[in-house]
Amino acid sequence: MASQTAPLQSVTTVIAPPRGWVPVDLRELWQYRDLLLVLTRRTISIRYKQTLLGASWAIIQPVTMMVVFNIVALLGDLPSDGLPRPIFLYTALLPWLLFATGLTTAANSVASNQNLVTKVYIPRMVLPISAVLPGLVDFAIASVVMAGLMAYYRVLPGVEALAIPLFIMLAMVTALGFGLWLAALNVRIRDVRLALPFAIQLWLFLTPVLYTTNAVPQQWRVIYGMNPMTSVIEGFRWGLLGEGQPPGSMLIVSVAVALAVLISGVFYFRRAEREFADIV
Repeated sequence: MASQTAPLQSVTTVIAPPRGWVPVDLRELWQYRDLLLVLTRRTISIRYKQTLLGASWAIIQPVTMMVVFNIVALLGDLPSDGLPRPIFLYTALLPWLLFATGLTTAANSVASNQNLVTKVYIPRMVLPISAVLPGLVDFAIASVVMAGLMAYYRVLPGVEALAIPLFIMLAMVTALGFGLWLAALNVRIRDVRLALPFAIQLWLFLTPVLYTTNAVPQQWRVIYGMNPMTSVIEGFRWGLLGEGQPPGSMLIVSVAVALAVLISGVFYFRRAEREFADIV
């Protein structure tokens, strides 16, 4: 007796845009983790593709800025809290460039991947996340100079250095949070791409890179901590150089602001992504 097989049934999956204010689907992001790694590697390779100096730019940029800022600090007679000024400045420039590079790349991540957004389905949030992660490679390369400066000036980090990864994470959370907002806005309003370099320059001078928070009156320091990069840089100087006190209440404010920006950025990005393919 011939056996009968059940007829094959086709399954159709319909991908529809999310409705309302929906959070990020962490399970979906995990399923696309391989794509996240591929896009991260692609961002790194594109950054130094067809360059003469390659990854050396990760060192040239902070070293050049350190030299220029050192001249400005000397002319302006800016205090460095008794620390050698080159290492005082470089300790701040290291996390600042991690943040600024990640923010800039994340803000342009959706608009610069038009073909990927319009032709295939991927979780759009993979784009800004993969744009922030490559900054860790530049950070690691530039840290070699930091180690050389600490050896030259005979500065030995203490147990406080164990907190440095937390401040690195705070810088990346801040970059991703603002990057999500700007990436979504940049699709609709291309002025974001033009205004961002100017905004980052202003942000730099509102952050204690050239100076310390000791120049800020005590009653204003909590408000000053609403800039998360303030606590990041102060935390780096405290952790690596043993300078000053741990950020304390200012750090609490900075973490709260960074998390608020990240969470609100996730919700706004998810709401706006339904129109990316139509207007990018």
